Amino acid sequence: MTKNRLTLYIFIALVAGIAVGYFYNINNLSQYNEKIVSAEAQIKQADNRMVAIKDTLSTEYLAQKTLKADQSKIRKTATTERDGKLEYFALLSDIFLRLIKMIVAPLVFTTLVVGVAKVGDIKAVGRIGGKTMLWFVSATLVSLVLGMVLVNFFEPGKSMNLVLPDTHLGSEIQKTALSLKDFIAHLVPKSFFEAMVTNEILQIVVFALFFGIATAAIGEKGHIVIKAMDACAHVILKITGYVMNFAPLAVFGAMTVIVAKQGLSILSTYAIFIAEFYSGLGVLWVLLAMVGFSILGKRVFTLLNGLKDAILLAFSTASSEAAYPRTMLELERFGCKDKIVSFVLPLGYSFNLDGSMMYMTFASLFIAQAYGIHLTFDQQISMLLILMLTSKGIAGVPRASLVVIAGTIASFNIPEAGLALIIGIDPLLDMGRSATNVIGNAMATAVVSKWEGELKH
Repeated sequence: MTKNRLTLYIFIALVAGIAVGYFYNINNLSQYNEKIVSAEAQIKQADNRMVAIKDTLSTEYLAQKTLKADQSKIRKTATTERDGKLEYFALLSDIFLRLIKMIVAPLVFTTLVVGVAKVGDIKAVGRIGGKTMLWFVSATLVSLVLGMVLVNFFEPGKSMNLVLPDTHLGSEIQKTALSLKDFIAHLVPKSFFEAMVTNEILQIVVFALFFGIATAAIGEKGHIVIKAMDACAHVILKITGYVMNFAPLAVFGAMTVIVAKQGLSILSTYAIFIAEFYSGLGVLWVLLAMVGFSILGKRVFTLLNGLKDAILLAFSTASSEAAYPRTMLELERFGCKDKIVSFVLPLGYSFNLDGSMMYMTFASLFIAQAYGIHLTFDQQISMLLILMLTSKGIAGVPRASLVVIAGTIASFNIPEAGLALIIGIDPLLDMGRSATNVIGNAMATAVVSKWEGELKH
């Protein structure tokens, strides 16, 4: 499948998925969606009444608690039945994402080992690593600050005027509050094979750095290893080519499921919040392009044009990981040396998720605004720094952004139940975040290549 045809097929699949999803939403799933909406309304009503009742042992409180449990059961049953009607559409995207995950870990390991071994000594690795981390830290800070500035400017949550829920009301999202100690411990793999099996990209990167430096250090004997790893990497890239042929089917399945479940009405209900967030991503894209232009010149537009397949794939599957192999190929076509690409890009998937960074401050402060909780400038800066730390190294966790937000807002006495406000639209927002992550990582790789004088014209 040629590059231009793939883009066309993905776009057609995107439109077809929206159309089929809408048809299913109206004709096949309306009864289940109505049950879910009704149950959620009654659960919310019960929550509000429980908050108003001071005595948690009173008959009225216990009655509301029972009502909430019954409605939760109805919602769960309706959701299961609805998901059953869509399981074959979901299977299309699930299989594709599994195929991608199947090749990402070995691709990261083999290419990074080759990249580090070709770079050579520890000083060169340290130099490139230093430049890479300088870009990552700067881009992360810009993304977080931009999210903070825009959410304070737009104030999307202010009009909601929600009552603070009781402390026992939760969101069923697993919380994480990764300390510096936990992060450092998580960084070092207990077992290389365990890291490969669980797709822990950050741990694979750490082992690959050691392996690559050691391979370069043993001289002549290391050349055999480099050749073998290089051959393995090319085999995996060939497999990637086969896997990418299934991308349009995955896009079709993913879009059908999202629209069938949520309907087009979700766009109008949260239209302002979605529009403000996507306009924020637009500003971030422009900033990245401007910085890229200042370093790469007009070639930055060639880079962005070449990435359209990867961006579209990440957007429609809501997975920047799905676009990893395609991004790698496009960067090499652009003129980045394979040793730089295979060094910078894997690191970016753990340290440089620009779209996700912006979303975390945007969503956290949106929830605070919805409950009328005022956070001082100092508190917002503290939140920003906590998010910067806790977000690293969990890129492989499903709904990672929500998990990190749940852990962070608890530190500022913002109700965890507020996550319910964004869970429904999170898949739509995740699409934009994933596409932005691809642009941020590709730009970082191209810029570091230029700084190293390793960018072909």
